[in-house]
Amino acid sequence: MKLQFAAWPEVEEYLTTNAGIIVPIGSTEQHGPTGLMGTDYIIPSAMAKAISERTGICSTPPVTFGMAQHHLGFPGTISLRPSTYVSVLVDVMQSLARHGFRRIVFLNGHGGNIAPALTAMNEFYAGTSFHLEGEHRDVLCKLISWWMPPKTAAEITEIFGDGDGAHATASEIAVTQFLHSKYIKQASPDLPQARKGTVSDIHNAYDYRHRFADGRIGSDVRLCSPESGQRVFEVATREIADECAAFFSAKG
Repeated sequence: MKLQFAAWPEVEEYLTTNAGIIVPIGSTEQHGPTGLMGTDYIIPSAMAKAISERTGICSTPPVTFGMAQHHLGFPGTISLRPSTYVSVLVDVMQSLARHGFRRIVFLNGHGGNIAPALTAMNEFYAGTSFHLEGEHRDVLCKLISWWMPPKTAAEITEIFGDGDGAHATASEIAVTQFLHSKYIKQASPDLPQARKGTVSDIHNAYDYRHRFADGRIGSDVRLCSPESGQRVFEVATREIADECAAFFSAKG
């Protein structure tokens, strides 16, 4: 069930038998000269939809803006401050918990969201810990970044090797090519090799644009294809569905 297409009585009925929900989170940011600005929410949204259809687990609309201040040197990027992002996710958790959801999975598409999302979970848990009656004490949250589960990571390495890179990765661009083939933007034959590095070395938007002029970090986008994207998408969706099912069935 997709929350945005349900009426409230359907949600109420769902909660009589299932207290789990998937919240796709991502970002609107640059992904190099060929990657879509919406890559980081397009992918987890599509994966959440596929998982929902396969398992019946409810999923929400995506949180389309994330913590992407380091990408603001590239036109089109929209970022929330880390503190704003934490507040948004805490409010999402509070809202869902109020209705009776007890297992919340954030399916993440953007590396910059990891630290603030974990902080948001701790803020939510702190609200319970400091509450004398232990409000929402049985609510558990989980963060899954779609490219990180072991089978998915191994598939990405097998297909793209070192050419996957650290940002505007070949794997994520390939997945968007599979999902939205009409928006494929071909890499120029003379596209220079992307400079290698890690996102953790980046401090701000000026630093990023100075060191990684076209937005890519180590990725070879000429390796992308809809076929390779489909392989990654299918492995990731199966693996994440299993991980969600195990989390939703676990006793807290």
